[in-house]
Amino acid sequence: MLKIYNDGRRITAALSGDIDHHTAREFRAALDEVIARSRPELLILDLGEVGFMDSSGIGLILGRLRAVREVGGEILVKNAQNEIAEVIRLSGLSTLLVEPKQTAKN
Repeated sequence: MLKIYNDGRRITAALSGDIDHHTAREFRAALDEVIARSRPELLILDLGEVGFMDSSGIGLILGRLRAVREVGGEILVKNAQNEIAEVIRLSGLSTLLVEPKQTAKN
């Protein structure tokens, strides 16, 4: 699921569920539309409710990074669970991360 909060020049996209090949395509289409329409200065991807992300999620982030930079904006990723934050770090995109969300350990 994707919820988009647009306050003019700043867009927050709250993603939830898993980000895999199927869902990344849907997220990509919705985000590309709002980026083209709003030309944001900042796109925040809130991954707080994402439980799983594979390489399709990295592709989603990279593509939106290019799209936002083409209109003069930047992108941040926040609230990523530890495992997802690690995937992002390993892909070389750690500069986009805002502090990873801590998970409770039993």
